[in-house]
Amino acid sequence: MSENYELRAIAPEALKLLRTADDAGQPPRTVVEGEEGGSPMRCCLGRSRPHETIALVSYAPLRRWAAETGATPGPYDEVGPVFIHPEECDGWTGPGIPDGIRGTRRVLRAYSAEGGILGGRLLDGCEPTLEEGLAELYRDPRVAAVHVRAVEFGCFLAETRRV
Repeated sequence: MSENYELRAIAPEALKLLRTADDAGQPPRTVVEGEEGGSPMRCCLGRSRPHETIALVSYAPLRRWAAETGATPGPYDEVGPVFIHPEECDGWTGPGIPDGIRGTRRVLRAYSAEGGILGGRLLDGCEPTLEEGLAELYRDPRVAAVHVRAVEFGCFLAETRRV
């Protein structure tokens, strides 16, 4: 079966705004990565490099999706921390799923076109894979978008949308 969704990083127009004031109305907080680097970058879906300066901002993925689509997420409209590059970067060009969002512990949250949660899927180990979990959720024709999140911190990693 072919993919019926596309993976999206935070859109360039949203990033431009987030680099000035985040979705909580605060200026970005810049941090310098340590020896290891590896923070998940939501602008390009990669990982930060050791000693790289990055920005931590609050981001409301459902709010931005709702503004584009007319959905009304209501109480599901949440704001959470994400890392972005403080200056414009190359962004995500696809295809596939980048290593920057992979991990053994992920949660997938499925949303209807109206903005309500339809369900979710915990990925805790090797099976199912991220691709299999997404395919499973998108088998439901009511699913319009699925968010990929980290389990430990609940952080938003990426958005997928039905195509």
